[in-house]
Amino acid sequence: MKITEEQKAIIAADGNIRINAVAGSGKTTTLMEYARVRPEKKILYLAFNKSVKIEAEKKLHKNKLRNVKVMTAHGLAYSKIAAPRKYQVTNGYKSYGIVELLNINSGGESFDTYIIANHVLKMTNLFLNSAKKRVMDIDYMATVIDPNARAFVHANYQYIVKLSRILLDKMLNKKIAATHDFYLKLYQQEARQLPYDIIFFDEGQDASPVMLDIFFRQKSNKIIVGDTHQQIYSWRHAVNSLEKANYPTYNLSSSFRFNQDIADLAMDTLDIKKMFKEHERIRINGMGAVGPIKSRAVIARTNMNLLEKAIDYVYNQELVDRIYFEGNIERYTYASEGGSLYDVMNLYYGNHNMIRDPILRKMKDIDELEEYIKKTEDGELDMMRMLVIKYGKDINNIIQFIKSKHVEDYEKDTADMIFSTTHRCKGMEYDSVELAEDFIKKETIETILEDSIPDDSVIASWNEEVNLLYVAVTRAKSELVIPDSLLPGETGETIVLQ
Repeated sequence: MKITEEQKAIIAADGNIRINAVAGSGKTTTLMEYARVRPEKKILYLAFNKSVKIEAEKKLHKNKLRNVKVMTAHGLAYSKIAAPRKYQVTNGYKSYGIVELLNINSGGESFDTYIIANHVLKMTNLFLNSAKKRVMDIDYMATVIDPNARAFVHANYQYIVKLSRILLDKMLNKKIAATHDFYLKLYQQEARQLPYDIIFFDEGQDASPVMLDIFFRQKSNKIIVGDTHQQIYSWRHAVNSLEKANYPTYNLSSSFRFNQDIADLAMDTLDIKKMFKEHERIRINGMGAVGPIKSRAVIARTNMNLLEKAIDYVYNQELVDRIYFEGNIERYTYASEGGSLYDVMNLYYGNHNMIRDPILRKMKDIDELEEYIKKTEDGELDMMRMLVIKYGKDINNIIQFIKSKHVEDYEKDTADMIFSTTHRCKGMEYDSVELAEDFIKKETIETILEDSIPDDSVIASWNEEVNLLYVAVTRAKSELVIPDSLLPGETGETIVLQ
């Protein structure tokens, strides 16, 4: 790949810098070249997650760079805290487990104990991902949106805080296994200095405050790189760290992934933000060339709409035979709390003996599930509830049929169609991308703005919804198939950009 003038400027820069890099602009290549011309410097490459780490390690090996070490923030903290102190580690806890671990007794309605446990987990995770020193320093109420949930949390707030502190104390004293976020928090609170001359922080827009605090405290030269408009993980406590880094700014504005037609649409997508916040139109230069279509993907905003598209393609029309779901299809039929699509179906039809999830098994009917969803704001369970109501008992046969067409990870390249939500395909690219219709629409914002002035939380939500659409659009290399409903002013047909 030819080095651009923007890349040359970054490679020659000294001191702390931040890099705004549009999708497909070769940011990892730029960082590798920066390291190559400084062989005497000891460099740490902090990757946001494991997939970013693996990709960076491949390029390190290819470029034969021996002065760079790649780690995730959690991997760094594990090596310094969890491993030497012999912490037992768990991927996380479920609400029903927290009820037993903390012996929660709400004294209220039958499911109040589980709802309290759900909020204990959320409050604990919010604290662990924050830069705060104490649980009571975080504003958990500000994160609760639904009026039913707000009323419940307000009534039980002190009890939730108390239980959160007890849960953390049990982890600290090794009475229960520690979560990955817990040992990362311990590492942040100890404020250690790292023995590196330079630290790269990739995908910086997705960093949580705790990761950012670790990074900013370092005395090393710091380079943070990412795309302001690809922040889509606020629900996982990410903050836009690029805006918080008060460093000289460099840009990577040329994308080698797609051509100018797709680049123009990406810029137009981001211009939606002008409706509700200050937004300066960014420039994206589409340097990619249209090539043969070997990989096709359908991208949706939500699991439910993605499954709807898969049902239409695979079950209703049988247009494709071999399919692949990014992240494995099982993850699309289970909620993070543990309940499955099949559990919801069995609850809907009163087959309680076939429900595996302990919480759902205790529910009387689907209406009780709906009340639980309102008080916990569990969007995953709500999408499953809506799918079951729409398809009824057929949903089991439909999902099993779709699973029968699913290929293994190592066969992904042979799939006729790849299905993914935006969150799961971030960092991926496909020759052809078709968007589902569940992304934010300009007309929706216009209608709301006609009647009221939204508060800051609504504007933040809209901003991230636009980012989701932008990330989906920029996964395409050669062809983008987009419903006209997502393109104001277009009429009647699906638009194909090549």
